[in-house]
Amino acid sequence: MKSSYNQNARIVRNFLFLLFALPGVIFASWVSRTPDVRDLLQVSTAGMGILIFALATGSLAALLLAGSIIARKGARFVIFISSFMIVTGFLTIGIGTATTTVAVVTGGLLLFGFGFGAAEVALNVEGAAVEKEMNRTLLPAFHGFFSVGTLVGAILGVGALAIHLPILLHFSILALLMAVIVIYAVRYLPEGTGREQKETADQKRFNLKQQFAVWKEKRTLFIGIMVLGMAFAEGSANDWLPLIMVDGYSVSALEGSFIYGLFVTAMTIGRFAGGSLLDRYGRVRVLSACAISAILGLVFVIWGQHYLVASAGVLLWGFGVSLGFPVGLSAAGDEPRGAAARVSAVATMGYLASLVGPPVLGFLGEHFGLLRAMIVVLIGIVVSGFLTRSAKPLRNSENSLYDMKG
Repeated sequence: MKSSYNQNARIVRNFLFLLFALPGVIFASWVSRTPDVRDLLQVSTAGMGILIFALATGSLAALLLAGSIIARKGARFVIFISSFMIVTGFLTIGIGTATTTVAVVTGGLLLFGFGFGAAEVALNVEGAAVEKEMNRTLLPAFHGFFSVGTLVGAILGVGALAIHLPILLHFSILALLMAVIVIYAVRYLPEGTGREQKETADQKRFNLKQQFAVWKEKRTLFIGIMVLGMAFAEGSANDWLPLIMVDGYSVSALEGSFIYGLFVTAMTIGRFAGGSLLDRYGRVRVLSACAISAILGLVFVIWGQHYLVASAGVLLWGFGVSLGFPVGLSAAGDEPRGAAARVSAVATMGYLASLVGPPVLGFLGEHFGLLRAMIVVLIGIVVSGFLTRSAKPLRNSENSLYDMKG
């Protein structure tokens, strides 16, 4: 694998902080306007589940394809192209909403989702490279900046709702801003990161066998199931939380977006604080505490009976799911040999939750209400809590980001 890093690694790092934040801004802006999108399109809760399913389908397809594209073209190329897919998809969603055309919104979400998934893979490849170049643990901070982006996007969404800004104008301004920043920032990224030499036929067969073999490993499967439960809980908030509060507690769309902002605030704090907590207490204790926090939070949301109690639950929910996905990926990569295949397997299981979750919750929400539908998410977190020991670092691992505490 080639890398073009030099003395400008700090500049690359700083621009990556910005590039990690941008998709978060766009994604949270979409989530903050979902109640308005539903009302303008006049779709049911199950219909919104299908729309969100389109976004998740695009993301999963990108996850499966991005690695091979990066290996041929490099991470910088994928970051650039995927960013403009996000921008184009986001604009298409705005146009579809303005014209009340469900098919256009669905197409926009597919494109947006594909760009989002591809950008996430490429940014992590670029982030891992600069982390290695600077010999510092940076990936938790990069993911923290994504959460900062979601917080900014949620705040902007609340502001847009407060001044009754049309969705198309709201989305167009953000899309233009992202396009300008990406054009400027991507020039500072090295060209060859992630690009690999062509494999021989024998190497391809070996790598394919290795990718399938990891699915038979007990530890990898348990980590994957744990991540699936955590990702399901995180994704359900990102997809449904404003609607959950609007439908379940009869708050306004503005208040629902504000409460979603509480969730992303908790996520952001949890991710930035996570590194020191993991260093001090170890993966298993921290992940167990996270699971307990998420369980309590969901209990407060589902059975809180008052929006203030539910809002407190949203904070606990956000703290609880903040570290599940990144720590699960780190645990999957403990053993250097076959690390890429294991990380890919765990990431795929995490995205499976994003693919299956929206239509399931939409269907259940249509028939039983969104609050009761969240019981399924609660069960998933309970299962994750029982599997946190699977993330315990391997004693012979040399590349774990965290210490050897259980």
